[in-house]
Amino acid sequence: MAAQPAVQSAAPAEPRSGLQTIIDLLPYLWPKGDMGSHIRVVISSFFLVAAKGANVLVPLAYAAAVDALTPAKLPGRTALIVIPAAIILGYGLLRISASFFGEFRDAIFAAVQQRAARTVALETFRHLHRLSLRFHLDRQTGGMSRAIERGTQGIQNVLRLAVFNVLPTLLEVVLVTAIIWTVFDWRFALVTGVAIALYLGFTVSYSGYRVKVRRTMNESDSEAQTKAVDSLLNFETVKYFGNERLETARFDVALARYEKAAVKSQVSLNMLNLGQAAIIAVGLTVVMILAAQGVQDGSMSVGKFVLVNTYLMQLYQPLNMLGFVYREIKQGLVDMENMFQLMALKQEVADSPAAIDLANVQGDVVFDHVVFDYRPDRRILKNVSFRVPPGRSLAIVGSTGAGKSTISRLLFRFYDVTAGAVTIDGHDIRNVTQDSLRACIGVVPQDTVLFNDTIRYNIAYGRPGSTQEEIEQAARLAQVHDFVLRLPDGYDTRVGERGLKLSGGEKQRVAIARTILKNPPILILDEATSALDTRTEQEIQSALRELSAHRTTLTIAHRLSTVVDADEIIVLDEGIVAERGTHAGLLAQDGLYAKMWAMQAEQTDVPEAVPV
Repeated sequence: MAAQPAVQSAAPAEPRSGLQTIIDLLPYLWPKGDMGSHIRVVISSFFLVAAKGANVLVPLAYAAAVDALTPAKLPGRTALIVIPAAIILGYGLLRISASFFGEFRDAIFAAVQQRAARTVALETFRHLHRLSLRFHLDRQTGGMSRAIERGTQGIQNVLRLAVFNVLPTLLEVVLVTAIIWTVFDWRFALVTGVAIALYLGFTVSYSGYRVKVRRTMNESDSEAQTKAVDSLLNFETVKYFGNERLETARFDVALARYEKAAVKSQVSLNMLNLGQAAIIAVGLTVVMILAAQGVQDGSMSVGKFVLVNTYLMQLYQPLNMLGFVYREIKQGLVDMENMFQLMALKQEVADSPAAIDLANVQGDVVFDHVVFDYRPDRRILKNVSFRVPPGRSLAIVGSTGAGKSTISRLLFRFYDVTAGAVTIDGHDIRNVTQDSLRACIGVVPQDTVLFNDTIRYNIAYGRPGSTQEEIEQAARLAQVHDFVLRLPDGYDTRVGERGLKLSGGEKQRVAIARTILKNPPILILDEATSALDTRTEQEIQSALRELSAHRTTLTIAHRLSTVVDADEIIVLDEGIVAERGTHAGLLAQDGLYAKMWAMQAEQTDVPEAVPV
């Protein structure tokens, strides 16, 4: 028997460290085997260094031009024209080069940044589809969609800002400090270094507080989005009970929480900006006083006074940007946090390394002493055994909560059995790939949910890439083709959110056509007509008989009139097989099945039917 994986937890995951999130992100910056991205990163890095090199040389050229224009340093007319002109020309070339290199750096890296964001979002989306039904029943779709949206934007921000702003800024700070020390003296470098250290320390410590505020904003945003999506998806239910005010109030509570966190975030941002500006202003003032003293006592030229001022002003800009960048990176990491938490979840139902593909499926389905618990304290199936030979039909009936639908979920491997085994053609389904398993099973559920797209798309979903002729043939077999042709837009008619523009019978016919197009050897009819009126049910039953012909069919039914032709019927009672046999045989036993039949006959006020 295959080992059971750990169950996914529905509890909120612990906050991840920013370092862990960065480590998770790095492989997407240097994707394995993607030589194009590697080349782009290398070229972008070259332009990064070139841009910063040109940028730190600009103030030197500017100071040299100022000194060259000082009258005392102009001995003749030739020098008056040639020397300053050459220096100014060099100054212009350096500024153009810095901009040129910077823009090319960003343009080349854009493809790497967007590809990384796309790859992570795609992997998260794919991973969510791999997670078990248990996870999706416990989660809220609106919140997950917002986590992916915010996470994708966070990746773009972190890659853009961290790689080509933080490192270049730190490089520029080191270069400028070294030049100030070399051209002037240690006092200038000391004041500059202290100001930078205070600035960075204040930014890091205060931004740590703001991260908590941002996390609260994200939680409030997800809560509001979840409530909005849930309410709009259940629009009809809201109208049935006249609870528009209740839904609005619930949404407003979440918005009010977000509003409070957003205001707190903005005020804390203002305080952070104020502290940063004060530190830079004090440092700049002290250095300018030292420079002014040097000019006054003759130890410094006017050009050097301009040089130190220009360097500090130039240094102020990246430092100010560094504070912004740090805040954005921290916020981006928080935004990415939920998405990476989703990706870190382990699959409850996963293919084993030695899993094989099911091929040439005949459809011999066996449940061998199956036991299943949703939770340790909630046992659903208790030692259930049955076999459905290829091409034959089995009906499963019983009261609500007896475990009927659980059997279909186990066969489809939404969950793994707690004990026993489920086999198809002698293969334990835990030892075959999920893709090949689900490819050989078709399902017509009770609650048919359609995509908000065209009827053509929803039918073709059974086998993507099908031709129009194949789609129409499936629709004819499902007895929905004529109905579709009567619609103004025919197969291009959009069905609305969850197919709400169609009636229950119309949706069921589309679902049947979709399954016919899939053409599976094994078919599950999970109470496919229980929500329909009697006339529509009879019409749908005709389509279902066409669908189930020559297929191994499991019918999970509430209405016993739909299973009288089954080759075998089993009656589940509190998770065990209480009775089994044909319709006539079970009626003759005068047990649970006979009582259920008599009760339904009374409710529908029709004479008891006997199989022909």
